[in-house]
Amino acid sequence: MTTMLKAQYSERGPVPQAVIEAVPFERPTLTQGQALVAVLAAPINPSDVLMLTGQYGMLPPLPAVGGSEGVGRVIELGPDTQGPAVGQTVLLPAGSGTWASHLVAPAARLLPLPNDADPKQLAMLTVNPPTASLLLSDFVQLQPGDWVIQNGANSGVGSYVVQLARLRGLKTVNIVRREAAVAGVQAQGGDVVLVDGDDLAARVQTATGGAAIKLGIDAVGGKATMRLAGTLAESATIVNYGALGGEPCTVSPRELVFRDVTLKGFWLARWFRVTPQPQQLALLTELANLIAAGKLSTPIQASYEVAQIKQAIAAAAGERQGKILIVPAQD
Repeated sequence: MTTMLKAQYSERGPVPQAVIEAVPFERPTLTQGQALVAVLAAPINPSDVLMLTGQYGMLPPLPAVGGSEGVGRVIELGPDTQGPAVGQTVLLPAGSGTWASHLVAPAARLLPLPNDADPKQLAMLTVNPPTASLLLSDFVQLQPGDWVIQNGANSGVGSYVVQLARLRGLKTVNIVRREAAVAGVQAQGGDVVLVDGDDLAARVQTATGGAAIKLGIDAVGGKATMRLAGTLAESATIVNYGALGGEPCTVSPRELVFRDVTLKGFWLARWFRVTPQPQQLALLTELANLIAAGKLSTPIQASYEVAQIKQAIAAAAGERQGKILIVPAQD
């Protein structure tokens, strides 16, 4: 067997790739209820990078292994342990330190996935697809033909919003922050793709024929939230799930008071904490089936082995056109 590696950090700092390194470890001895899983693929999400810098809202105790989601293949079960069979592709538990060649997980928490599906696409199942799905379903009652507007449309969540909206018969206005991102969102199926700017509301009105947009999805914060609010119908809702711009959301009294626009927040970690497990599994299974059928995917820019973790983090924290994945070397 190849050397087992994990990407571990014992401190946090402003340069995320400087605080993490690949560390070898011995094959663990399993106890009852445990499974040893060979990691097939694990993405680097913005939240993962923020954990390295100490800027995320929930930080694991140190030392920690990076990676909040991924998929693997069961290679061993502990004594007297029932669970997915050896050789089965499984979804790894959220927050289990997935930037590793192998990890030990409770067998009961491993969700079987289609063995013939692309593991790189399945690796991104836990965070971005459910976020996109819940943003579209849990805040505003939308009907086929309705419009939704989002900024950060070229992000991982943004790409899933576009695809899930299309599958549900919804139309999307997609806002990006640079011209170079337009073509990628159009290729994903975005109905309207615009570069953010002060005249956004007028351009959205023209592009949609004056459609009444009831839901705005905000990944950026700052004044971008205000510009998004200006495109919405009266009594519409903005849901913020990120701060790519690095500033707090700004919405004027005109939007909140006189136009009755509501600003809400969404954090997937809280949803997992308060939602019954059968409901969680139902959503993840639905999304996994869409990925396996090729109906849901997101662009991947590059893959790195665990030993290349510093280069991978640097790539994920920089300008890119797709996801950065950790794909451990296989036996």
